[in-house]
Amino acid sequence: MSGTDSQNKTRPGSGDVDAFLAQVSEAQRADCEVLRAMMERVTGEEPVLWGPSIVGFGRYRYRYESGREGEWFLAGFSPRKRNLTLYIMSGFPRHEELMGKLGRHTTGKSCLYVKRLEDVDLEVLEELVRRSADYVKASSVEADHE
Repeated sequence: MSGTDSQNKTRPGSGDVDAFLAQVSEAQRADCEVLRAMMERVTGEEPVLWGPSIVGFGRYRYRYESGREGEWFLAGFSPRKRNLTLYIMSGFPRHEELMGKLGRHTTGKSCLYVKRLEDVDLEVLEELVRRSADYVKASSVEADHE
């Protein structure tokens, strides 16, 4: 394999997703279960705990123009103190029409932040996750579906 295969700090581990979600506040736990079911359905993959607090689905390898390579998940989420963070790995510029219909949210480079799932249109969110996962699979160095 060419390039530099650097180790991400956040990697898939052997943590128990059910135990992790059981520790989440009751208010967020129901939203997390909805996200879990949605991302399983969209990716066809079982959830894996990445690091101590990210629930990821599927895997893909990426390579930057610099030659740096790594592995990440196709879709994922993390319950944070202020928001639910959803990882939309394709970014947002290619999904402008969906973002306009989504509802209350903010974004980072590949992070979608929502306070509660009731603030967004779940059908639009599922389509966003599906398009992102499909894009990442199609553009990855090698998708790994274990």
